Amino acid sequence: MTQTPAPRSARARARAELTREIKNVARRQLGEVGSAGLSLRAVARELGMVSSALYRYFPSRDELLTALIIDAYSAAGQAGASADAAMRRTDHLGRWLAVTRAVRHWAKERPQEYALIFGSPVPGYAAPEQTIEPAAQIPLLLIGVINDACAAGKRPPARNRPIPRPVRSDLAALARQIAPNMDEGQLGRAVMAWTQLIGAISFELFGHLHNVIFDFDAYFDYQMRELAADVGLR
Repeated sequence: MTQTPAPRSARARARAELTREIKNVARRQLGEVGSAGLSLRAVARELGMVSSALYRYFPSRDELLTALIIDAYSAAGQAGASADAAMRRTDHLGRWLAVTRAVRHWAKERPQEYALIFGSPVPGYAAPEQTIEPAAQIPLLLIGVINDACAAGKRPPARNRPIPRPVRSDLAALARQIAPNMDEGQLGRAVMAWTQLIGAISFELFGHLHNVIFDFDAYFDYQMRELAADVGLR
């Protein structure tokens, strides 16, 4: 017999609501002062709280940053996952384009959060282990599409360029964990495609393509189709 979860207490609901409000204010401040300038005192001041009260929710700036980073990775990953789920499973190129477009759209809608996870490192901050799983969502989505395509017999053309032994060892271990249908060369291309996706979004978002490219939508799709071809999604 399935038990209905007990309703949260009023205190738990109030705590959850204030936690959301703290993070929302912190996200706004990211756009004003950047991640390095984020301050618990400034967040508390905007909320009309004393700093000691805020510390009961986030004992340090780094813990608040970690919460924001996990939220950002999770939101970007969910955007990609929802786009992938809406596509026919056998339409591998369509899935690839849907995921990459969704991640770009999320980044353009939430540039401060994108910069938090893919911009400059925050001085003095070291991301803890709990950020690893959320950070893996986007690359795992992309690799999953390619892995499915490989299982269906769609493989990239063979290349004769050798893979350095240490890189081959890393890729072989990774393939055993997450991509059983891909060899080291295919997985290497997939990882490069992921880094190029982030690079393409960053160049656009941070203004490096201004006065170079004028139709960003068309250029982004061109890049993603070229990457797709490189990994065998034609």
